[in-house]
Amino acid sequence: MEPKRVVITGLGAITPIGKNVADYWDSLIKGVGGAGMITRFDASKFKCRIACEVFRPIAVL
Repeated sequence: MEPKRVVITGLGAITPIGKNVADYWDSLIKGVGGAGMITRFDASKFKCRIACEVFRPIAVL
């Protein structure tokens, strides 16, 4: 079995600590945490109310 070749054509990142690779890396180096209280919906019915939220609105065409 021959090893398969992989080509990486670019990088992308949408994370709680950065919406692109540069911001993500900068936050990572600074030790920024991405966890916090849930804000996107009412989590009062759940035991855990902490999450690493990522919000990316989708444009409506």
